Amino acid sequence: MKFNDITRGVGLEGDGITNANVIYWTPPTSVLYEQIVRRNEGLLSHMGTVAVKTGHYTGRAANDKFIVDESSCHDNVAWGEVNRPFDPAKFDALYSRMCAYMHGRDLFVQDCFAGADRDHRLPIRVITEKAWHSLFARNMFVSATTDELERHIPQFTLIAMPDFHAIPSINGTNSEAFIIINFARKMIIIGGTSYAGEIKKAIFTILNYLLPTKKNIMTMHCSANMGKNGDTAIFFGLSGTGKTTLSADPDRSLIGDDEHGWDDKGVFNFEGGCYAKVIKLSKEAEPEIYETTRRFGTVLENVAIDTHTRRVDLDDDSFTENTRASYPLTHIPNIIKSGCGGHPVNIIMLTCDAFGVLPPIARLTPEQAMYHFLSGYTAKVAGTETGVTEPSATFSPCFGGPFMALNPTVYGELLRGKIDKYNVTCWLVNTGWSGGAYGVGSRMKIAYSRALVNAALDGTLNVGTFEKDTFFGLEIPKKCDGVPTEVLTPRNTWADKGLYDKTAAKLVKMFKENFNKYASLVSKDVAAVL
Repeated sequence: MKFNDITRGVGLEGDGITNANVIYWTPPTSVLYEQIVRRNEGLLSHMGTVAVKTGHYTGRAANDKFIVDESSCHDNVAWGEVNRPFDPAKFDALYSRMCAYMHGRDLFVQDCFAGADRDHRLPIRVITEKAWHSLFARNMFVSATTDELERHIPQFTLIAMPDFHAIPSINGTNSEAFIIINFARKMIIIGGTSYAGEIKKAIFTILNYLLPTKKNIMTMHCSANMGKNGDTAIFFGLSGTGKTTLSADPDRSLIGDDEHGWDDKGVFNFEGGCYAKVIKLSKEAEPEIYETTRRFGTVLENVAIDTHTRRVDLDDDSFTENTRASYPLTHIPNIIKSGCGGHPVNIIMLTCDAFGVLPPIARLTPEQAMYHFLSGYTAKVAGTETGVTEPSATFSPCFGGPFMALNPTVYGELLRGKIDKYNVTCWLVNTGWSGGAYGVGSRMKIAYSRALVNAALDGTLNVGTFEKDTFFGLEIPKKCDGVPTEVLTPRNTWADKGLYDKTAAKLVKMFKENFNKYASLVSKDVAAVL
C-alpha cells in the first residue's frame, strides 16, 4: 500500500525492499506531524515544534561507521581510524537481514537532493521507519518539486532503521549500531541508533568522496553567507567554535549553515536546512536561531520538555549537552534562496583555544591557511569529558575529519589552489579564552568576536596595521573598533607573561607534532609554517 502515491521514477524494489506495509512517499510536514504523534515518537511543544529523544545514542557513533572496501573506491579512500573498511560479503548479509526486517513495516520515503547547485546536485532517497527521521530528512536536504518527483531516480539511497540491530559476532560490526557506506551499491545503511545526525553526516561523507574525485570540486564543512554587496564569506570551525552563531548575521544573508561545495562558479550549499546546537541558546545573542526553536516544522532533538505545559527548556543539559534543532532554511528570515554564492572574498577559520594563547583574530598567508586548515585545531576544556582535567588540544583535519573520505591533503590542495586563484583573504579567529587558560582567563566576548569578524568582512581590518606574533608567526591587527586594544594581543592580557610564553610554546609543539603526518605530502613552504 502506498500513501500519497505519485508516479515515481523508480520504486523500492530496485533496492530489494518488498512486502512493506504502508509506504509514505515524500509526505509533507503536516502528515509527518500526524504520524509522529500517532506513533508516540515525540511530543508537540506549546509553540509548535516537535520534541524527540534519541535514546542511548545522543551523538555520532564514530567507531561504528564503515566504508565497504571494494574495487571502485579501494585506491581512493584514506583508510584508517576514521574510514574503517568493511567486507562486501558481510555488508550483503547484513543488508539482507535489514530487508527482512522491513517486511510488513510502514516506511517513510523522502526523495530529494543533496546540493543546491543544479549542475552538481545528487538525487538521493532517504528511507526511514521513524516519521520524525523523515521530517529531519525533509528539513535537511533540498526539496524536489512535484515535477521532479515524478522522474526522480536516486543516485544514492540511505536507509535508517534504528530499531534494527546488528549482531557484531555475525555481522562484523563493532556494536549493535552501524553506519555503512557502499559506493559500489550506491547505498548507506544505518541501524541501532536514532541520532539523526548520522543521516546528515553520511550524505556529507559521500559528497566529500564523489565531488572531489569525479568533478574536482572542493567540499567543505563550513557555513557561508553573503554581504549586501554580494561578497561571499565562508566559516570553517568545529562544534563549539561559533560557526553557526557568527554566520547567522542579521546584516548578511545566509547561504548555508554547515556543508558546502566550491566549484568554478562559486560556493553552493549541500543542504536545505540547518542542524544547530541549541544548548543554552541565547535569545539576545542568537535571535534568529532562537526563533527557529519556536516554529512549526522544527525538530528539537533531546531538548528537555515539560510533559504537562509542553514548554521546552533550552538550558537543560540533563539528558545531553548535544541538544539540536533541525529546521528548514526558510525558518531563517535572511537567506539566499538559491543556496548559491560567488567565490569567497574572505575565509574565516574558527577555533576555540582553551589554552588562551591564540589571538582573537589574525590574518593568514595562503601557506598558513593551508596549514591551519589541515590542522583543524580547537580545544576541549576540563569537565567536558571524563579524565580531562586541563585544556586538551583537538586536531580534526579540514575542520571535519570524521566526514572526509579522502586524504586531507586532497582537500587542502584544492583549497590552496582556490585561495590563490581567487585572491581570497584568510583569517584565524579564536572564540576561546583570553587573559589565561580555561579556569583562569575568561571566554572571549561574543560581541568582540562579532566586531572582529565584521571588520574583516567589510575590509576595514585588512587595510589597517599589523604586528607579527612571535610564537605562531601570525599577523595580528593593532586595533579594531569595538574591541579593547589589549585584547588583540593575547600576551598582553596575561598577568603572568612567563606562563603565557610557556603555554604558547607548548601549543606550538602540539601543532608541529600533529602536522608531522602531512609534512612529506605538502610543499616545503606549508610544512615550514611552524
